[in-house]
Amino acid sequence: MKFLIINGPNLNLLGKREPGIYGEENYESLCARLKAYAAAHGSTAECFQSNHEGAIIDAIHAADGAYDAIIMNPGAYTHYSIAILDALKAVSVPCIEVHISNVHQREEFRHKSVTAPACVGQICGLGLYGYEAAMGYFLGKQ
Repeated sequence: MKFLIINGPNLNLLGKREPGIYGEENYESLCARLKAYAAAHGSTAECFQSNHEGAIIDAIHAADGAYDAIIMNPGAYTHYSIAILDALKAVSVPCIEVHISNVHQREEFRHKSVTAPACVGQICGLGLYGYEAAMGYFLGKQ
């Protein structure tokens, strides 16, 4: 399988930003970990991160026909980006939404995802393992 891992705003600051919530592993380490996981399962993974909504939408559009699955942590866009929701609905690539923290144990505004309805499922609260869990789901569907 070919995976596209999309990370939204501030995820480039993993390891620096609120390590008590998001952990101490940095973004480059996360990408290396996911690429190694994919390779160990006869697959590939490409990581994409942007702090800009339009760039994320462009990446989703470009994934159609190029990738088998998207694993996406939209960051704060989770809670208000109808444009990302529409982009996911416009392509034929299935997506799982991932959140490092358990968003349901945090501020009330984080409890609602507007992007999840366009996804196969949502994983939250498992730390960085949530990305691997999402990849494992798709690998088991082959």
